[in-house]
Amino acid sequence: MTTAITLLTQADCAMCDQAKAVLAKVAAEHPIAVDEIDLGSEHGRELALTAGVMFAPGVLINGEPFSYGRLSERKLRARLTRAGSTK
Repeated sequence: MTTAITLLTQADCAMCDQAKAVLAKVAAEHPIAVDEIDLGSEHGRELALTAGVMFAPGVLINGEPFSYGRLSERKLRARLTRAGSTK
């Protein structure tokens, strides 16, 4: 089963670039589908407010808040493994 990841980003964000790199690396082992949304857009602001994302990057897994700020690869891998999403 593919896990839906929503990545809330903004321009010129080093932590957003780091989060994209982590997601690309993790995608080699876990079936994920990443939807990147700009925090500056109306939809992005709405999602951030609902999920409690204080700043970029924000990560939602299957629509549920997971993290914001620097994305922990270890924490993400553990969550995906617990959810049973391994290739």
